Amino acid sequence: MTPVEAKADLARWHAAPTDYLLDPDGTLGHLYDARATPHMVVIDRTGRLVYMGAIDNTPSTRLADVKTAHNYVAAALDALAAGQPVAVTSTRAYGCSIKYKDE
Repeated sequence: MTPVEAKADLARWHAAPTDYLLDPDGTLGHLYDARATPHMVVIDRTGRLVYMGAIDNTPSTRLADVKTAHNYVAAALDALAAGQPVAVTSTRAYGCSIKYKDE
C-alpha cells in the first residue's frame, strides 16, 4: 500500500488518527516482535515503551463485546495523561497473523 492509498482508506473509513505508520519491510514489526494484528504499542513522551499487546481483553468483533471490553490502550493513555504508571504493561495480541514478506 502506498501512502496515498493509505490516506484514501483512512478518509473512506472516516478514521481520524493523529498519525499512521506504513512498514512495508516489517522493520518495526520485527523490532516489536509483532505476530498478530492489531499489535498495539504505547510509547511515552520520553520514548519509553509503556504498553505492548492487545487493544483490549476481548477477542471479539461483536459491537456489544467491544463496548464492554477493558481497553488496554485507552487505560495506558489515561494513566500517562494523569502522570500515573501504566498498570498493565504487556498482553498477548490477538487477531490475524502478520505475514512478513521476508518469511
